[in-house]
Amino acid sequence: MTDAKQVKLKPGDTIGILGGGQLGRMLAMAAARLGLRCQVFSPDPDSPAFDVVLNATCAEYADVEALELFAHDVDVITYEFENVPAAAAMVLDARRPVLPNRKILETTQDRLAEKDFVSRLGIGTAAYADVTSVASLREAIARIGLPAVLKTRRFGYDGKGQAIIREGDDIAKVWTSLATKSAILEAFVPFEREISVIAARSVAGQVECFDVTENEHRDHILKISRAPALIPDALAEEARSIAGKIATALDYVGVLAVEMFVLANGGGSKVLVNEIAPRVHNSGHWTLDGASVSQFEQHIRAIAGWPLGKPVRHGDVVTMTNLIGDEISDYETWLSVPGATVHIYGKGAPRPGRKMGHVTEVRPSKSK
Repeated sequence: MTDAKQVKLKPGDTIGILGGGQLGRMLAMAAARLGLRCQVFSPDPDSPAFDVVLNATCAEYADVEALELFAHDVDVITYEFENVPAAAAMVLDARRPVLPNRKILETTQDRLAEKDFVSRLGIGTAAYADVTSVASLREAIARIGLPAVLKTRRFGYDGKGQAIIREGDDIAKVWTSLATKSAILEAFVPFEREISVIAARSVAGQVECFDVTENEHRDHILKISRAPALIPDALAEEARSIAGKIATALDYVGVLAVEMFVLANGGGSKVLVNEIAPRVHNSGHWTLDGASVSQFEQHIRAIAGWPLGKPVRHGDVVTMTNLIGDEISDYETWLSVPGATVHIYGKGAPRPGRKMGHVTEVRPSKSK
């Protein structure tokens, strides 16, 4: 395994990015501003990240020869999605530093392993149980209660690979519909709001967190993010502390997102960790126009072995709105909105549930 501690890129060096979606695209654009080149590896010939890099590799992740040639052409490797095949990560890690470390994926690709990891840190999560059959699902329900959420342990995003179970539901039918042999049952959390913390950690262990973001989902897809979240300062500090603790415990290098629930707790509130995303994250897109350094630049700085920036939010409130499916057709309307910045990802035809772009709106600080 290569030694990530030795990574110290200089302008002109090349970063390899696994995955060619909009996150890879925005990472490459952030790297270019810092004088760093990027090469993207993706099996999809229509990858939007291909449009913004000089060199790209279009091959399957199982193509060992293509992976080896890709590694030869770059100085460090990162990824824009967490479901990187383990075999591909091993091939690359033997040849170039892979950041964040591929072993972190073993924890974050498996929802049960992730929950166990967070719990061992003494950080709160919803009650959960391992489920491998209808019988074990019934036992888990008896222990956790209903309603509850059944999720596949691996893969799944934007509401895919999960189902809510309520009183009276056909348990066997729900289990069959999920089409898996390994799942996790989580207690349904009656949250006040959903928040996330985008945290960056450098090779040297420096941690910088952005303002806590409040997130609004529609049809299980993130629709709107607002920074800062409307929560007490003490709770925001606790959320940032949790994200920093997770990043440090993972010995993480790069940007990660920690999604959390805010629960009413008597006279106050508390937070529970929902999920960890070991990459730049949709809820951090507001940082592109709403902060002194974006989540994408922070990630590039971290994996390049450079110092992190100190994030300073522009304005009183920053809002990010996802343009999903046919909503991208209204981009011209957004172009005339004062304080709005439009980001179009360069994808193909709009499809329901497909993130096609986003808009950032910055509300200027009140003059003193």
